[in-house]
Amino acid sequence: MIEPSALRRCGIVFLLMLSLGGCTLAGSRSLPYDAWRLGFGAPSYMEVWIETADVVDINGYVFRRAGSGTAAISTPANFKGNPSGWPKNPAWGKGKYVRGADLPRLLYVRWQSLVEPQTYEAYIKIPESARVLMRKGEKLDCDGNGKLITDYREAIVVGLAPGGIAKVWVTGPCLSSIEVARVQGTVNPRGPYEGKSGGHHRPLTEESKAYVEKFGVPYGSW
Repeated sequence: MIEPSALRRCGIVFLLMLSLGGCTLAGSRSLPYDAWRLGFGAPSYMEVWIETADVVDINGYVFRRAGSGTAAISTPANFKGNPSGWPKNPAWGKGKYVRGADLPRLLYVRWQSLVEPQTYEAYIKIPESARVLMRKGEKLDCDGNGKLITDYREAIVVGLAPGGIAKVWVTGPCLSSIEVARVQGTVNPRGPYEGKSGGHHRPLTEESKAYVEKFGVPYGSW
């Protein structure tokens, strides 16, 4: 088994190689739209805090903190939510457009899983098949008014779950989501905030805390 520290070193080297090796390709943008969006979601009650999400695009440029903060999540009262598994058609998640970037080649995400609590990191290679989907326009009646438009899967959605699971879809405003990757992250040995918080993670909300105390965490469902 490869040690997490070795995986982390390999990931950092890979990140640097992509950054340095692709600079000569700058200015060649393959997007059929102005920018693509990076969003994050989490299963109901399984709250996460994203410390950073960094992007390396296909030209080798690095975009630090392309995402951070909370992920989209549902925490209904009276335990009415179901955190097991993923929805069939995940929404865009909480995030923003990555301006100035070409399509992504690699994502690095470091996040706190607050229900455990634990800090994870993952290096997510975006396959070329995903970029093909992001470039492909599809004609459809988006608003139901009989008028066809060309829509694109211009968004990448990353689902983060306890145990260090990161699952990735591409989706568009009117198009269904398609799964393109699933990664098992590793524990960040420095802990939350890269060791700057004395080992303290962010607190859970009362709704999520009550759910976990009553039902536990559905490991293995993601």
